[in-house]
Amino acid sequence: MTSLRTLLPAFIAGATLFSAPAMAADWILQDGSGVVGFSGTQTGKTFHGHFTRYHGTISFDPAQPEAGHAKIIIEMASAVTGDKQRDEALPGHDWFDIKAFPDAVFDVTTFKHQSGNHYNAEGTLTIKGVSKPVTLPLSIDIAGTSGLHARGSLQLARTTFNVGLGPWQSPQWVALEVNVDVDVTAHDR
Repeated sequence: MTSLRTLLPAFIAGATLFSAPAMAADWILQDGSGVVGFSGTQTGKTFHGHFTRYHGTISFDPAQPEAGHAKIIIEMASAVTGDKQRDEALPGHDWFDIKAFPDAVFDVTTFKHQSGNHYNAEGTLTIKGVSKPVTLPLSIDIAGTSGLHARGSLQLARTTFNVGLGPWQSPQWVALEVNVDVDVTAHDR
């Protein structure tokens, strides 16, 4: 017969294991894992584009979202809209100025739970050397260790980040508001 002395340490160890807070999972975001897109209005017509190269890391635990963080890097030269003239202009000095600022970076310092699977990713967005606090509302779903799926969108004023200089600073030809849409899946490390 097993003694109480033998069972008690095993019971305490098991209880400690199951009551320990869940550890944040680390996820890798890579090119082609979904869409990092944008849209705006030029001469009254809506246009859509996306970035083909981006990567990053995400640390997220739905039980403790506030302890999470992420760093997403977008290669600005990878922007495509399907319009030859626009695609040739975007890398230039007046728009993304990729020679001086090849990457945009979103540094998420916390995730704040809103309801259900909805969170606010709060952090700093840096484009063209200009850093501003940003909140990106997201829905986040996790399928075991196989993937973290995040979807969300926000609206930015492009001139806040010096995107669209010279004659493009006015909304006469291109609206100041740009929508950013994210629908990506990050994979377990």
